[in-house]
Order: sequence, then C-alpha cells, then structure tokens
Amino acid sequence: MSFSGKIKEELSRHIPKSRHCQLAELAAAIALSGKIKPDGDGYDIMLSSENMAAARKYFTLLKKTFNINTDISVRETDYPRRTKVCELHVADGRAGKGILESLKLIDQEGVLNLTDHIVNGLLIQKTCCRRAFIRGAFLASGSVSDPEKSYHFEIVCPEKTMAEELARIINVFDLDSKVTSRKNSYIVYIKESSQIVEILNVMEAHVALMELENIRILKSMRNSVNRKVNCETANLNKVVSAAVKQTEDIKLIRDKMGLDALPDNLAEVARVRLENPDVTLKELGEMLDPPVGKSGVNHRLRKISEIADSLR
Repeated sequence: MSFSGKIKEELSRHIPKSRHCQLAELAAAIALSGKIKPDGDGYDIMLSSENMAAARKYFTLLKKTFNINTDISVRETDYPRRTKVCELHVADGRAGKGILESLKLIDQEGVLNLTDHIVNGLLIQKTCCRRAFIRGAFLASGSVSDPEKSYHFEIVCPEKTMAEELARIINVFDLDSKVTSRKNSYIVYIKESSQIVEILNVMEAHVALMELENIRILKSMRNSVNRKVNCETANLNKVVSAAVKQTEDIKLIRDKMGLDALPDNLAEVARVRLENPDVTLKELGEMLDPPVGKSGVNHRLRKISEIADSLR
C-alpha cells in the first residue's frame, strides 16, 4: 500500500464524535468529490472515490449524521487508467435536500447555492471543524508522495478560488501551503517535510506522522554520514596530493643538486618524507630530531617547494 493509501486508511477510521465536525468533513467530501442535481422536490447527491476506505467513511458519516442508507456501486474506468471507482448515491431527493440544508448549500428560500466557495464559513468556525474539513478534503482528493523519495503533500481542487480558500483554511494552523495549476485543476501543496508532519498532525493521522518522522530521522542520519565521509575523502585526497607533490619536489632537488646542498633542517625533513611518503605532517614532525610541530614541518616543505620551483 502506498503512503497516501496508509494515511487514508488511518483517516477513514477516525469518525468525529461531534455532529458539527461530521458535517464539516462531509462538506469537504461533497465539495471535492460530489455531484448534485435537482430531483423533483429535492436533490440527488452522488459521492465517488477511487479509495475504498474513503468511500466506507462517506457511508458511515451519512449514516451517523443523517441516518441515511445510500446505494453503493463499484464501476471500472478505462480513462485515464483502468481503476475501480466506488460511488455512493443518495437517491432520495428529500433526504438529499436535508443534507444540503445542513451543509448550508441551500439558502433560506430553498434555492441551491453552489458557488465557487469551497465551504460555508459557519461550518468551520471551530478549530476541530477546520481539522475535520481538511481531513475530508484530503480523503476526497489528496495525496502524499513516498517520503523515501521526496516530500510533497497536495489536495486537488476544481476551481482556483476553492484552492485559495482551502489554502487559507490550512494556513490558519501556521502552515505555508501554496496554490499552483496543473492542466484543468488547481493544487494546494506543501513541500517542506516538517510542514507535512504538521498537517498530518492537524488531520490527526498520528500513525502516518510517526512513520514519516522515522523516515526523516533515518534520511537525516544517512545524509550526515555521507557528508562526513565526503569531507574525510576530500581531506584524504588533499593530503595524498600534497604528499605526492612534496615527494616529487624532493626527488628533483636530490637529482639536480643533492639533498646535502640543502640546509640541515630542510635536508632532514626531505629524507624523512622520502622514507615515509604516506604519513601526515603531524606524524612527519614527530619523526624529526628534535620533533617539530605540524606548522613547522609545513613551513620547511614550502621552502623545499620554492627551491624545486626555482630549479624547474
């Protein structure tokens, strides 16, 4: 199961206890995955989802909130890919009208008021209701990429104004969601891993949150180890390159003028370097008599390099 699938499976088992939160979650489902059409004196409502867990939750919410049994069917689509879609149909027009009245989608005159607003503000006045609404929106059309590969959270909206409104609702929780377009849809997205952790907490997907945190910790540790290894490798390469250059300089001086022509302190370090081409400057200094510090050895080798350059 994908990481998104795990989150939706967890969220599908989270049934709000309060009716106002149940209504907020249903409002998100109808806004992002519902279809409404007039039916006699009422309205026909269809909810669809490719995720069976989400469909089960829609059924449970409708049963608990309105005591309505919906007709359920599963069909297979061919475009854009072959997949199964679960559809919940509220065929009773009067029951559908009662649902829409509770979701503030019908005005006082009984007229359906479908605007490009994603939700009536009266339904999400409380913090718990905003959490429920975001949870419902994610169940309806959200996804999270595999955190082993990348960090990306998104919810797809059909209209730009709906996406911007959803982003504002999300950002009430000190998050920084943004909106972009993709083909004929608008995407509310979050890229920062820490913010994805936070929105999982907002939706109360705590098991998925812990899994994501564990992956983040492991990736951070791997990155830290890789940085240290790369740093040590780079330092080792520098040491080896410097030692090779020093040995070449000393051999040039030996062949051109002889090491005895050097001052005693330079001749001593030259001979020790030729005998120990792999040791560090610190170890080289400890082999001298008397021992010399790393900076002292480096100074002598620079003098030797200058003499070799003049010979070249």
